[in-house]
Amino acid sequence: MAEPDFPADLRDAQLRLHQTRAAYGELCRELPWSVEPMPGWEGDKQLHSERIGRMPDSPGYTAEQTTEVARLHGMLLDLAEQVTTHPFWRELRGPELVEARMALKRTAATGVGPAAPAG
Repeated sequence: MAEPDFPADLRDAQLRLHQTRAAYGELCRELPWSVEPMPGWEGDKQLHSERIGRMPDSPGYTAEQTTEVARLHGMLLDLAEQVTTHPFWRELRGPELVEARMALKRTAATGVGPAAPAG
């Protein structure tokens, strides 16, 4: 199947979804392990492993981190809704629909096509 001619707004929403998901993942990797301040812990040695589980004290999220997590999470939900409920999908059925959705994800992930400014 040839790649469908996706509407610009659908392609842009998918690209913003990829970008927002990447920003959210990057933020989450930098966050403390606990939202609230929590003391660290050390576990017992695991069976068949030399590894001992442990976590340092967690200072919890700052107000800025909490706000940014909520902002990005909200954007992810909005963009996912825009992409999945776009009227373009009504034109396709069955395997063609699946193939088109996957093609959109691949195309937007490579940055092909213009992206509307995030906002």
